[in-house]
Amino acid sequence: MASTKTICIAGASGLVGANLTRHGLQAGYQVRGTLRNADDPNKAPHLSKLPGAAQQLSLHSADMSNPGDFDNIVQGVDAVFIACLIPTYAGPSGKPAREMDDDQGHREIVMPTVDGCLNILRSAAQAGVRDVLICSSTSSTNPNPPVAFKNEVDHWSDPQVQYAQKKYTSAAKTVMEHAAMEFADTHNMRLSIFLPTLMLGPAVIPLHNTLGFQGMLQQMLAGQPSRYRQLPNNSSSMIHVQDLAALFFAALENPQARGRYFGVYESWHLNDLFAELHKLMPQALMPTPFEGEPDPPTGFDFTRRDSLGVKLRNIPEILADTVNYLRQAGTP
Repeated sequence: MASTKTICIAGASGLVGANLTRHGLQAGYQVRGTLRNADDPNKAPHLSKLPGAAQQLSLHSADMSNPGDFDNIVQGVDAVFIACLIPTYAGPSGKPAREMDDDQGHREIVMPTVDGCLNILRSAAQAGVRDVLICSSTSSTNPNPPVAFKNEVDHWSDPQVQYAQKKYTSAAKTVMEHAAMEFADTHNMRLSIFLPTLMLGPAVIPLHNTLGFQGMLQQMLAGQPSRYRQLPNNSSSMIHVQDLAALFFAALENPQARGRYFGVYESWHLNDLFAELHKLMPQALMPTPFEGEPDPPTGFDFTRRDSLGVKLRNIPEILADTVNYLRQAGTP
């Protein structure tokens, strides 16, 4: 049954936000999507072409760094999705986060994410919105020392350790989540936070095909080498981006859902990941595998994620769907 509710998706042109927009329209929601520039010719037209957009979607300009930008947009909505807290790897001057000291990293990397999230939450609270969902990252779930299997409730990254390691980009998510949870508790909001890592799958906005791991796959299909010459002793966690959107909406539609949820299917060592890719792209230039005893992949307790009842694609299915889609999309 189609929903009669109205939702706001902050960051509707991002990878996650665009898929939330697509899912919300398919489910019959009225969607108010925000972009920094609602007339962006590289983004807005692709959102406006989604099925149902003509009747159900309105796009609005809003910048989370400006207090009050969301005040009018969230009036009368039933829920707010915050999908605009993208990782920040450099300051306004272009200086990389890893080259900053703690004071600059705090001011230019951490606090813009924290303050931006709180600006949206304040607008939502003033409008009487009680359901909020945030896209964060697994970077906030790395306890020190590490554990064999981590869960969303007990296991947090330590911001002081992240600062000491100059991981200000990751610390931004940790500090933001604590601030958002405190705000939600104070204002009687039902807050759900999703924690993804690598997200793959068909893109709503073609620009997303050129970025990150998906961009690397597109280049490999075009005959270029991967970003690695030899694979490091590392693992990667991933999810199909449409499955992540389904998790968000399952939490929205379940009045008992709240708190943090992993937004990954599972984690694979890079050796196994690229071996699977070689099956799908036998002509592509593959990196040399890591030699030696591989470290075990990240272990997760998925009890909370699975309580939402969403069937997720496994990693071979995620990779196959992504590679097949990129083949059809071609090289821009």
